[in-house]
Amino acid sequence: MEGSGSALDNASIAARLDAFASLLELADAGPYTARAYRRAADLIRSTPAPIAELVRAGRVRELRGIGPGIERRLRELVETGEIAELEELEREISPELAGLGRFLGISVKRMLEIGRVLGVRTLDELREASEAGRLRDVPGIGPETERKLQAALAREPEPAAPRPLTLNRSRPLVESIAAELGGVAAGDPRRWVDAAQRLAVVCSSREPEDVLARFEALPQIVAVVERADRRALGVTVEGVPVELVVAEPERFGTQLVRATGSSEWVASVEPLPDAPDEEGVFGALEIPFVPPELREAGFRGQPPRLLELADVRGDLHCHTTWSDGRASVYEMGLAARERGYSYLAICDHTVSVGAVPGLDADGVRRQGEEIAAANEQLAPFRLLRGSECDIRRDGSLDLPDDVLAGLEWVQASVHGGQRASREELTKRVLAALDSPYVSCLSHPTGRLINHRPPNALDLEAVLARLAEQGRAVEVNGLAPRLDLRDEHVRLACEAGVAIVCSTDAHSTRGLENIELSVATARRGGAGPSDVLNTRPLDELLARRFGG
Repeated sequence: MEGSGSALDNASIAARLDAFASLLELADAGPYTARAYRRAADLIRSTPAPIAELVRAGRVRELRGIGPGIERRLRELVETGEIAELEELEREISPELAGLGRFLGISVKRMLEIGRVLGVRTLDELREASEAGRLRDVPGIGPETERKLQAALAREPEPAAPRPLTLNRSRPLVESIAAELGGVAAGDPRRWVDAAQRLAVVCSSREPEDVLARFEALPQIVAVVERADRRALGVTVEGVPVELVVAEPERFGTQLVRATGSSEWVASVEPLPDAPDEEGVFGALEIPFVPPELREAGFRGQPPRLLELADVRGDLHCHTTWSDGRASVYEMGLAARERGYSYLAICDHTVSVGAVPGLDADGVRRQGEEIAAANEQLAPFRLLRGSECDIRRDGSLDLPDDVLAGLEWVQASVHGGQRASREELTKRVLAALDSPYVSCLSHPTGRLINHRPPNALDLEAVLARLAEQGRAVEVNGLAPRLDLRDEHVRLACEAGVAIVCSTDAHSTRGLENIELSVATARRGGAGPSDVLNTRPLDELLARRFGG
């Protein structure tokens, strides 16, 4: 069957690996296995080279993160058009019921058990069983549970609050669906919301039935729980609802504006006039065009000139194999130069971070020698000798002053002790800022989206101190962090604190996260003049320790 997978593009291959990862999770496979397939899907989605060709040439393992097991699955997919184990899992697990269970707030295990007992695999079959009174045949379902399930299945179901998707998941998901349907990604991902709950795609067609049918057949959509003449609500295997709107061509702009903005922002500009594009909608409303990132509650008036990716001249926070990164100093510098940057700060961890390898004073000096050697090869591009220096619990920095003074960029970071009190955390950070050798405060609130809430730091007090010192604060581009977040970016800009948009990259591919950092800064209203790493290297170095 050689060549039967020839039509598979990178987006389709990534979608199949994502589906495989989801089903492995449902099948209680090891979490690391599912995570590896999901990372591989993200990598493939962002790789410009055709993956199918790399697989056929035996070169796919040249991509960092593709091991022998994933390579075998990819070869099987490219050569046969399917992954046998995925097909088997889909037969055994019923992604439609799994996704539906999560959508309705029923555990996947319980939903699949109901399906097995009743011998059903789809939403329609489950509804038929419910209408026939067969739910009571399932052990553990009493009259009250039966009533709730029947009510949920009889009406168009209201979704349980889904676990929000981080941007590195939500944008590729809606963009892949939009690409296959010839539409535009909308909802929270189009506004670059850090944790998306409303996912939407808007298409333009005079024949909505064809678009709706293609939506229902997509591998990303395991169940369609609502369907109308020009609208459908699909569910992914993770239980995430995705709305499809098929607009009449003359109303495409209207529906895109409505599907993009937050509900509060849309309500503030209603009624929306009919127009074929967004510019026509704003023109008819006689208001300035508002970039999607600013279409949030409370925004009115003239949008500012927002930061653009092209404004960024360098990245000021990345890691290498000297700590927990996966690429060498030279490899990170080369990748940054290929992105068109002028500079990149190497900021590996120090020893007190504990959870990962870190550098002591001698290690920082030895790394400086490697950075100098790499700079000879990369000139005129410049690697900066830096550090992500841990802030110890007493507020002291994890490197001696003489070492810090010789560096070109110092990120100060809190790692352990994020659950300390507001008073303790604030005192700790302010003490660290007493050092004359801090360039920028990293990920100040310590949040990890869906895993750890923001810490109790008095951010306004810290921003006031940073403003006094002329130092910067970071918008960390790692998708689970995005810290500072949008509203805090606005506070920093209002306080006169310089923003640094950086990636915290741990690989060459991680440098791509600058897009997430820039988008978050834009959501906070930041322009080029608010962001320190839009400036030439000499200006940056003149402000390396404030000013």
